[in-house]
Amino acid sequence: MASESLHVIALISGGKDSFFNLLHCVRHGHRVVALANLFPAVDGPADAPEDVQFVDPARQMIPADQDGKPGERDLNSFMYQTVGHEVVPLYAAATGLPLYRQPIRGGALRHERDYDDSSAERQGDPAGADETESMLLLLGAVKARHPEANALCSGAILSTYQRTRVESVARRLGLTPLAYLWKYPVLPPPANEAADETRLLRDMSAAGLDARIIKVASAGLDEGHLWERASSVEGANRVRGALKKFGAAEGAALGEGGEFETIVLDGPSWLFGKKIHVPERGRRVVNEGGGSTWLMLRGARLQDKPANADDADTGPESSVRIPDLLDSTFQAILDTLPNTRLAEEGGEEGSRAPTPQILANGLSIAPEEDGDLLRWSVLAEPCADRTSIEAEMRSVVGQVRRLALSSSLDADQIVHATIVLRNMADFPKINSEYGKLFARPNPPSRVTISCGRLLPPGHNVMVFLAAPRPGVNLHRNGLHVQSRSYWAPANIGPYSQAIDVAASAKPELVGLRAVHVAGQIPLIPASMVLPPPSGARREMQIALALQHLWRIGLEMRVQVWTSAVAYFAKAQSPDAMKRNAQAAGLAWRLAHGSPEDDEDDENELDPWDLRHNPQHMSLGGDQRGARARLPDWSVFTRRQQNEPESCIPPFFAAEVEELPRQSTVEWHAHAGLSQIEESSVEVVCHPETASSRWRAWHVLVRAADSTLMYTTLAHVPSPGRQSNGWDALRQDLSASYAGSVRALGLAPPVPCPTPHLAYVEATDVTSQWPEVGGAGPSVPFATVPCHTIWSAKGERVKCVAMYKMVLGHPPQE
Repeated sequence: MASESLHVIALISGGKDSFFNLLHCVRHGHRVVALANLFPAVDGPADAPEDVQFVDPARQMIPADQDGKPGERDLNSFMYQTVGHEVVPLYAAATGLPLYRQPIRGGALRHERDYDDSSAERQGDPAGADETESMLLLLGAVKARHPEANALCSGAILSTYQRTRVESVARRLGLTPLAYLWKYPVLPPPANEAADETRLLRDMSAAGLDARIIKVASAGLDEGHLWERASSVEGANRVRGALKKFGAAEGAALGEGGEFETIVLDGPSWLFGKKIHVPERGRRVVNEGGGSTWLMLRGARLQDKPANADDADTGPESSVRIPDLLDSTFQAILDTLPNTRLAEEGGEEGSRAPTPQILANGLSIAPEEDGDLLRWSVLAEPCADRTSIEAEMRSVVGQVRRLALSSSLDADQIVHATIVLRNMADFPKINSEYGKLFARPNPPSRVTISCGRLLPPGHNVMVFLAAPRPGVNLHRNGLHVQSRSYWAPANIGPYSQAIDVAASAKPELVGLRAVHVAGQIPLIPASMVLPPPSGARREMQIALALQHLWRIGLEMRVQVWTSAVAYFAKAQSPDAMKRNAQAAGLAWRLAHGSPEDDEDDENELDPWDLRHNPQHMSLGGDQRGARARLPDWSVFTRRQQNEPESCIPPFFAAEVEELPRQSTVEWHAHAGLSQIEESSVEVVCHPETASSRWRAWHVLVRAADSTLMYTTLAHVPSPGRQSNGWDALRQDLSASYAGSVRALGLAPPVPCPTPHLAYVEATDVTSQWPEVGGAGPSVPFATVPCHTIWSAKGERVKCVAMYKMVLGHPPQE
């Protein structure tokens, strides 16, 4: 399915990033209908609304303030580049696009990283609002003049502060946010070229963008760098060489930390019909103090560009590089999947079990199970109106609100949600009702699947939720990227890519973080459509969706996954589903790599190069060693690092009815762990025995006085085994969990805990949902009914259950 062509308002500052993102919009076939710019008022932020200024591209406008008295101090806005604003009116005639401008009103009143547009302070006098709201007024006026506009592009690269504010305004105006430069530094470089922190500047140069440095604010950059062409190989090398002397943060070479700012004078002829010239006498240096120096630009004029046949024949398709869809790791996985003979039943397991090790360290099981999170399973009430899916979902939402209120919580504190539908076609209808639960930034991460007729009779939706217990301070952190980019799919809706909370309320484990990631389907991030059909369609979707999971995990500093499931839409046959499971299991194993992969990364360059060669020296002295790795092999015990196959967390595949967007696969990692101490993680696997067909994995994370334990139980039944009811399943789960705990050398808890999540083959138990006192079906714990379940090597599995426990010292007598 091809992506639709959008009608774009380009938010520009005059700087390199906003214009380069505009070039990418054109590269993707979108039509730019107008430029929009916010500039500083003559005497500082405006106190009252002012009319939007329209700059007609048909006439060359001489910037009005060049004959006035421009300020001697840059506004230094948190949100907008304002230095060089004197030149901006010339962009209309230079590009042939209408330009709309408005003074910035208000100041940076909201300093939070994630912008909350529901704040009551903006309901009163607009002049007292945060400066972000100036954008809303300007773009609202532009949209009134161009009602066809349905998208907004901006130049965010690494700044969540800027991106979330642009996304807030775009959402309120019904505009699709486009940020193709988002996370550009981590995207694949051109073929046969090494990754380089200045890659973006080099790509700008290749596209013909002429961006000059007009402000420096770094100990590494000084007045001598002003008017340097940053968008050139030479300029990029000079910037990097200056910054590395003092060490710098991620993105410094791109000016992401305010190290420098630029003004665009020219671009490819398919966008810039004329170029901007600023005479040398019109470039006056202003020393602002505190290391900040900038150029005041006077006398800027447009100049005709010489006719160039080669340039005229060059269009966006050849001059604007689109990064490869898959990076080298996941391209290798894709190349491997179709060419590898997948394991037959009885072949090598995707995660090889080490020799079980008894925990002879005096630990016992703490009395509480998953004591930091509440788990809610919600169906519509028996008396609820279920004549429409909207009415049924309103009943579910009402119950969620009451559950939160009874626990002294706000719905915005929910960490993760799993939504199980009867019909995937109902998703847009339930989504609008579900979204009403959340008013603040970073709604919970979410998995959505359809299980068809496997749901309880008379019900069309089930919702499983995790929320913090009252009084437990989990300090929530979220990732909610709503812009289209090349990085990972946008989440344009009431769910975040990931929510990060404390993994336990235990004081000794409080530093450990648990990252709850949304389900990942294989959308192409830049277009938000599935890859085109091909001979390796299944393999492509498996690799791409898994890359999305990995990129989000790396962004959230995940070091270890606890377990994962790959959901597959209903297959044509059991053999087809078995092949799906084997392919996904192989991809899961390959994505984990081995400790040698990290050593190869460190040894790609000679140590002399890393210390002395300007082409390879890192900007920050310890950045290379501090970069995120997934998995981070240093957190495993030395014993397990020598057996890397034993470190791979458990994986299984679940066959459901349908997935969002009619995708083939949806990856879901149950939790990612971060801020783990070195040599503190062990994965212990207990294979099934003749007396018990349950296989157990324990992911153990040790702290000073406690150990956090994530357990996965999988039931591989004997041939011809008969189905069980719910009571038998629960008894079987309790006995099996107790047995797996004993195998660790621990006394099992009494009573045994219930799982916080289970996957059950429908023909085994879930065809009969338990009734509670005639009040309708009950879901005793979060349960996903599946057509079939499979191990990584293609075994049929009847049930998989997930537990989380804290092991602590036994109480003193």
